[in-house]
Amino acid sequence: MAIEYTINKLARMSGVSTRTLRYYDEIGLLKPARSASSGYRIYGAQQVDTLQQILFYRELDFSLEDIRLLLSSADFDRGEAFTNHLTALEQKRERLDKLIMNVKKSMTVMKGEAKMSDQEKFAGFKQALINENEEKYGAEIREKYGNKTVDESNAKLMGLTKEQYEEGERIRLEFEDMLKVAFETGDPASDSAKKACELHKQWLKVFYPQYTREYHLGLANMYVADERFRANYDKLGDGCTEFLREAIKSYLL
Repeated sequence: MAIEYTINKLARMSGVSTRTLRYYDEIGLLKPARSASSGYRIYGAQQVDTLQQILFYRELDFSLEDIRLLLSSADFDRGEAFTNHLTALEQKRERLDKLIMNVKKSMTVMKGEAKMSDQEKFAGFKQALINENEEKYGAEIREKYGNKTVDESNAKLMGLTKEQYEEGERIRLEFEDMLKVAFETGDPASDSAKKACELHKQWLKVFYPQYTREYHLGLANMYVADERFRANYDKLGDGCTEFLREAIKSYLL
């Protein structure tokens, strides 16, 4: 006889609250196998497996809507999903281990028990920056460009010298200043807009391993599509992100 679980038993076993399980049912993310005559939700082995996948994706900061779309996809492969989960979790563990080591070293330095070179401090800063970017944007970037591209980009950042990083920041600030000037013209094909796009290209080449026109345009589209990216440029003016996308399109023609 197949093992079945009431919502209360599944909640205790998984560590997910009954309220959350009911919500997953409401949004179509995890439907029970059936309802008992008493009205209780009943879950079977398939639902347990699905909940496991949901929890894996949540650990990687996927939104519930993205998880629903992934799990409902006709070509969803559970075995491949486990492989991807394992790779992503191992990478996350490696990043956290490095950050923990740097924090511990910093604590010993503060206590006067050890010394940390400027190179070590800078390496810790870069690792923290990578961790922050992974937490905020990792899922979207990896899905769009693949793990290989993102990992190479992270490796390039870790390999930058302090001088190279500072040059990249100088270019970024110059780009934002020029973008603001261009935005005020209202013309995404203006000379100032082209200069802004050229600076944006130079900045990308500092931090990203293999610049391509397609990658440049893909980023511009993602800036507009994702409100977190959009906020980076709309702070210069309402609608500046769309202006940048159109400017990049014009620049790459």
